[in-house]
Amino acid sequence: MTVGFSKRVGILGGTFDPVHFGHLVAASEAYIRAELDEVVFVPTGDPWQKSAQDVSPAAMRGEMARLAINCDTRFRLSLVDIDREGPTYAVDTVADVAAEYRESVELFFIIGADSLENLYTWHKVEQLVDAVRLIALNRPGSHRREARLPRDADVTYVDMPAIAISSSDCRERVRAGYTLRYLVPEPVRGFIESAGLYLPDSAVGDI
Repeated sequence: MTVGFSKRVGILGGTFDPVHFGHLVAASEAYIRAELDEVVFVPTGDPWQKSAQDVSPAAMRGEMARLAINCDTRFRLSLVDIDREGPTYAVDTVADVAAEYRESVELFFIIGADSLENLYTWHKVEQLVDAVRLIALNRPGSHRREARLPRDADVTYVDMPAIAISSSDCRERVRAGYTLRYLVPEPVRGFIESAGLYLPDSAVGDI
């Protein structure tokens, strides 16, 4: 453990629409390889890169994340991005998660390695990299490229197992009438079915 910090905390933000086993494996690999004490799942509130009609209600995405991690003591859920009004920016996520701890914690922001190439375009990125160390998840078959990184950015690369699951594919499977069994945790699958999420022309209200 780094001197001066009581915990090493990873932050995994995402739309989680729906959360799937790829997200859980990513969190687990980051936890193990970076020797974290816990990983915080943070569902986005108003994702600035996506239009509102493309995203399920925030409360439903938060509930799916809660169901997915409920039995793993290494993980916890934070709703700071859902509770905050306005667009979701990583720099605000980090500040609000840090404020949830009474003690001083060392923060790690978990992202896909391919996202490093666009990191310099992020909102207040210099402030972000001052506040966190980055964990970049490297997908199988991808090559680490020289990315244009902010000065003083601290990056740890973590190689991921080959798990080809995406939230968009999960949504398409539901629309096509296929099962999500073995792609998402069973409690999440049950929630999606009971709520009628992702069905064609479904109008699902907030919960």
